[in-house]
Amino acid sequence: MIRLVAFAGSSRRGSFNRKLVRIAAEGASSAGAQVEILELSEYPMPLMNEDLEAEKGMPEAAGRFKRKLLEADGFIISAPEYNSSMTPLLKNSLDWASRSETPDEKPLSAYRGKTAVLMSASPGSLGGMRGLVPLRLMLMELGVTVLPVYRCISSANEAFEEDGSLKNGRDMKAVMGLGAALCRALERGDHGEG
Repeated sequence: MIRLVAFAGSSRRGSFNRKLVRIAAEGASSAGAQVEILELSEYPMPLMNEDLEAEKGMPEAAGRFKRKLLEADGFIISAPEYNSSMTPLLKNSLDWASRSETPDEKPLSAYRGKTAVLMSASPGSLGGMRGLVPLRLMLMELGVTVLPVYRCISSANEAFEEDGSLKNGRDMKAVMGLGAALCRALERGDHGEG
């Protein structure tokens, strides 16, 4: 069975991106994947600092997050846009998980050979699209295959129902379709080198 982890680059209560990633996760589950939704707030990490790493090793929460990525075949990520980039929370989490914990661990073991699908939601008119560009670049440099399909939900403050679903049925279907597309790509073997 395809194993996925899904997470948003926001820990804000009522986060639009946390709602969005749950919809995509539902689509992946419906397509047959086993999906675990992670809350980055449950993995509190200090800012990535090589001196801290040298003195104390990888922080416990960073190690737990990294293990979730290691165990997964792919990632569903919904990323808010902060100043045309990704959030510090998301960048820091991904940075810590990129670190090797032992001398014999292969570099970027949490990322190489994995596949991801991206999405975003924002009150703005572009739906967070600009933040996906640096995230896509970073993931690809880490060895992740990023699917070319994505969805950005604009006017996100008006886009969701009380139950967390999207009011626009076409958007709802498209976001669920992202999760299903990731599942299908992994089943076909359309992902990077291990």
